[in-house]
Amino acid sequence: MGSFSIWHWLIVLLVVVLIFGTKKLRNIGEDLGGAVKGFKEGMKGSEEPPKQVAHDDKVIEGEAKEKSQNKV
Repeated sequence: MGSFSIWHWLIVLLVVVLIFGTKKLRNIGEDLGGAVKGFKEGMKGSEEPPKQVAHDDKVIEGEAKEKSQNKV
C-alpha cells in the first residue's frame, strides 16, 4: 500500500465533486470556515479578563412594573 500519487488524488477529487456537486461543497466549506472563525473568536474572547460592573443596589420601580405587566 504505497503512497498515493497526484493522479490518485485528482481522481478522488473528481469523484467527490461528481457525487456532491460544487454548490454542496461550497456550502460545506462556508460552514466549516464560519465554525473555525467562531472558534477563534471564542478563544480570543476568553483571554480578555471579564469586565467588572459596578452595582449600587438601586432598583428602578417603573421598569420592573412594566416588565411584569407585559408578561400577564
